[in-house]
Amino acid sequence: MADLARLVDRYEDAAVRDLAWLLFAPDLLRASHAGAELANPFESAAERDATLTWLDALDRDPASLHAQSRNPKRTRLGFYAESLLEYFLTHGPAAELVAANVPLRRQRRTIGECDFLLQTARGARLHWELAVKFYLHIGDGSSGPARLSDYVGPNLQDRFDLKHARLLTHQLALSSRAEFASLGFEGPWQAQLYIKGRLFYHRDDVTPAPEVGEAHLRGWWSTASEWRAARAAEQAAPGRDVRAPQAAALGPASDAAGLALVRAGAGGTSGNPVVAPSAGGASQAGSAREESSPAAYAARAWVVQPRLAWLAPRRLAAADGEALLAHGADIHERLHNAVSPTMVAAYARQDDDGWIEQSRGFVVPDDWPARARAFAVTTI
Repeated sequence: MADLARLVDRYEDAAVRDLAWLLFAPDLLRASHAGAELANPFESAAERDATLTWLDALDRDPASLHAQSRNPKRTRLGFYAESLLEYFLTHGPAAELVAANVPLRRQRRTIGECDFLLQTARGARLHWELAVKFYLHIGDGSSGPARLSDYVGPNLQDRFDLKHARLLTHQLALSSRAEFASLGFEGPWQAQLYIKGRLFYHRDDVTPAPEVGEAHLRGWWSTASEWRAARAAEQAAPGRDVRAPQAAALGPASDAAGLALVRAGAGGTSGNPVVAPSAGGASQAGSAREESSPAAYAARAWVVQPRLAWLAPRRLAAADGEALLAHGADIHERLHNAVSPTMVAAYARQDDDGWIEQSRGFVVPDDWPARARAFAVTTI
């Protein structure tokens, strides 16, 4: 985790940071339990090193990446991630893109699209299906390992087990269908799953589902009531590391504090983040920027993350952070009236007076856990 944070922090531009995250973040599934081969963007260590050098240059002049990835008509996170990966395969120093978003049709009806067809330097022809997913673990309170169905989307319209099955039985199988063969792409094609994302936990003692990657990125989630209680305790004892009862340690000590100190109500899919100051703090598990003094806590702020900022950790310029911080009271008031799950992040002031993200989580309405448990056991 710390290695990923340091790697992403090499880059200033948000889109370049997101691309680096997409290339280097750990897989969301475990290779031995994924049910399919997992994709690797690099065929060799030399390609990995060349990509880092290429990203350095791209960070200095990201205009072409912006032109491809910033489409106001396509604000879904999946489309954004696809545009980043397509840019890398088109312009990067590793595998070469053959085709993207290849539609398969039967009797004039589209039955699916192959996300990416590519060829490696060694001649392998690969079919990649990309999935970037963010699930909250709900569970039933039992002490056994989690099930893949325990991971649900924040809006309860998606579930990890259902997405996994769809990827294996439909999307990855597209390049083996007769409709694909008729398109004339010379094979054979090897189907691989390119799956990244983050899983969010309410408790620190959850044993992840066996399919989940051992090094997967983690976050936390909290209910509105938990936020209000922790916020009140924080105001009564400023500078203390105040935690919800169930938060023992999702990472460093102040990361667990983040489980209780966030309350959401302002979301969205794009636009500028909104910040609320906090005397408590949170840090990304494995972050190299861990601080615990009262002064450090006082310098932390909470940011509502727009959907297109869900990939890599973000930075805020000093001026932007100060301007947003000035409206902290208004933001906290909005966060006390959440009606839907909202992703938030904790930012800390750095020595150069900039702001760096240290923790990420969801705050959900009080009735969300009951609805999520029902969705987790629904047969679909």
